[in-house]
Amino acid sequence: MKHRVLVMNGQKIVQNEQTPGKWHTEHVDKAGLLKPGIYNIYAATVADKAKEHEGTIVHVDKQAIYQQIGKQFVKHECIDFYKIPEIGGVKRIAYDQSTGRAQVDVASEKLAKKRSR
Repeated sequence: MKHRVLVMNGQKIVQNEQTPGKWHTEHVDKAGLLKPGIYNIYAATVADKAKEHEGTIVHVDKQAIYQQIGKQFVKHECIDFYKIPEIGGVKRIAYDQSTGRAQVDVASEKLAKKRSR
């Protein structure tokens, strides 16, 4: 089943496709730090544990964490995380090669939002 996330008017809407072209809303939450847009998380590829992944956390469900890297989406398994990262945060996720567990760090300054005072 295809899933997508719509962010608009401060709301995050999670939808699934019932029949081709017909989307059904599963639930609505606050968008938090996510930017407005349509996130087609059904196009996510499984994360390569040999690489580092740096981008925005778009969605978290019971099985997976979805991260946007550029215009692509990567899917991480929840069981690999000690603590689930915050949705909307820009994070760098790398995997420990000995244990296979994910290590989450704040992303480099070029991708993170800059805050003015």
